[in-house]
Amino acid sequence: MTADVQKETLGFQTEAKQLLHLMIHSLYSNREIFLRELISNASDAIDKLRFAALADESLLEGGGDYEIRVEVDKDAGTISISDNGIGMTRDEVIEHLGTIAKSGTASFLESLTGDEKKDSQLIGQFGVGFYSSFIVADRVTVHTRKAGTGADEGVLWESAGEAEFSVAAQPRESRGTTVTLHLKEGCEEFADDWRVRSVIKKYSDHISVPVTMQKPPAPAAEDEEEAAAPATPEYETVNEATALWTRSRTEVSDDEYKEFYKHVSHDFQDPLAWSHNKVEGKLEYTSLLYIPSKAPFDLWHREMARGLKLYVQRTFIMDEAEQFLPLYLRFVKGVVDSNDLSLNVSREILQQDPAVESMRNALTKRVLDMLARMSKDGGDDYANFWREFGAVLKEGPAEDFANREKIAALLRFSTTHTDSATQDQSLADYIARMPEGQDKIYYVVAENFNTARNSPHLEVFRKKGIEVLLLSDRVDDWLMNQLGEFEGKQFQDVARGALDLATDSEEDKAEQEKVAKEAEALVERLGKVLEDDVSEVRATARLTDSAACLVVGDYDMGLQMRRIMEAAGQDVPQSKPILEVNPAHPLIAMLDKEADEEQFADLGKIVFDQASLAEGGQLADPAAFVRRLNQLLLKLSG
Repeated sequence: MTADVQKETLGFQTEAKQLLHLMIHSLYSNREIFLRELISNASDAIDKLRFAALADESLLEGGGDYEIRVEVDKDAGTISISDNGIGMTRDEVIEHLGTIAKSGTASFLESLTGDEKKDSQLIGQFGVGFYSSFIVADRVTVHTRKAGTGADEGVLWESAGEAEFSVAAQPRESRGTTVTLHLKEGCEEFADDWRVRSVIKKYSDHISVPVTMQKPPAPAAEDEEEAAAPATPEYETVNEATALWTRSRTEVSDDEYKEFYKHVSHDFQDPLAWSHNKVEGKLEYTSLLYIPSKAPFDLWHREMARGLKLYVQRTFIMDEAEQFLPLYLRFVKGVVDSNDLSLNVSREILQQDPAVESMRNALTKRVLDMLARMSKDGGDDYANFWREFGAVLKEGPAEDFANREKIAALLRFSTTHTDSATQDQSLADYIARMPEGQDKIYYVVAENFNTARNSPHLEVFRKKGIEVLLLSDRVDDWLMNQLGEFEGKQFQDVARGALDLATDSEEDKAEQEKVAKEAEALVERLGKVLEDDVSEVRATARLTDSAACLVVGDYDMGLQMRRIMEAAGQDVPQSKPILEVNPAHPLIAMLDKEADEEQFADLGKIVFDQASLAEGGQLADPAAFVRRLNQLLLKLSG
């Protein structure tokens, strides 16, 4: 088969076309990042070959010196980035360069606003990779050959970054990949030797592989014979070429830490915080952990790539080693380099190795300590973290019992203290404000913040000045059941069980007993009317402005959790709520005086339906509610 026959023209995947167009038009203000991305990809390809060669040394093809070579040609207007890494086959070229193989692509594209400045920030959250080439190039070629294949299995990929690309067979003697960018008009600076060197020093100094460039030409020789001989190009290493995490913390600048984060995470923005530690003793390992400033688009995708880059004795082993951190810390990026694990370690071995369990516990504690420091420092960093990752951290108490108290201290909530939807109040803040005699942390759970803030269950708490947590995230009801207590204070759902405030005086309790006794007849009548809908009707002192509210039994599932599970198609145990009525409310007083039993029943059912609506529930028969309400309005209007 000839090379011409093997040439094939294919179309980009739709999402790839949209991303290409966006990058070409949005990232012009930070064009130099293309070089960081391509060198980072080349470094990954070398890491993958290093790992594969542990099992099959023949892949090295007799050459084990790794390097990334950058060459510029000012006259031709090109820049090339070559590596002697793992390389690609024809199928891999089509798969990796024609599509965006990352979950969350659809959500990313839906988030685009059309505002170039905002969209370039979004690109950073998604990662740009190879496609960043088209920021500065109007044509890109990729010449590659997979390590271990014959020279005639080389592949040439070419595209102008528009609707399609071509793939053809082209022999290649050496393994690895060369990406050549034909620079656009106005981007000629990236064919300048000194400009490119400065970009490499800025973004890729931490890459552990040597990044080399041709030495500048020596001064012209005076000897005619020497001058006539063609000079053999000499190459020199431009970057530090030392794995950043192996260096002492005092030797690494903040800018270097930030650039290394962008290398390991493919993020565009600076991290919020990082922790660099070397552990010596029973176990020996180095870790460098980062807290990102933005959540990735696939944070809630079950198949999202997560975990740390794992190295063993400076040799890259795997990209997403999820065994070193629990699932609720899946947003953490970074590297862990162990001296104790085997070089031929696999994911299965990692799950069973006791050394990994010890490292996991220590790294988890390291991340929680880093977050605790950030929360104590004040400023906007922790607020930004909570806005992006708070809902994920709330998974922690159920997953990580040993660190439950530490995680609880990091949680932030909306409360009646501020009455704001912003979750910025800690449990320690709440306890510090508790009045004398209060022995519980009170909370209310609702479908959304406004429903929580306006819940009738809060009326007596507002009257007595007792703070209540306002919970409206889907995970909140489940979270509270997992937490149980904080600093010895039990959590209490204000919509569960009979209300018993430790701050009530003896006079308060006597008044409540009196109200309950006077309402006995009303409660009994109402219980018969609503016997199919509620388990019990009782008079309450928890309401001051509302006529009634629904309460769940001490051991029943919360109404919000029940709705979530039913929406997910889960079977939930059958239970009926308790209806509590406020005998002092004019509507309940009118109900008590109603002699007509049919009118009493209709009015009683209106009270029950209103209580259901007030806590965010749905009516079983909305049409009946409207009919009864209309009849009541007509009667009241005379």
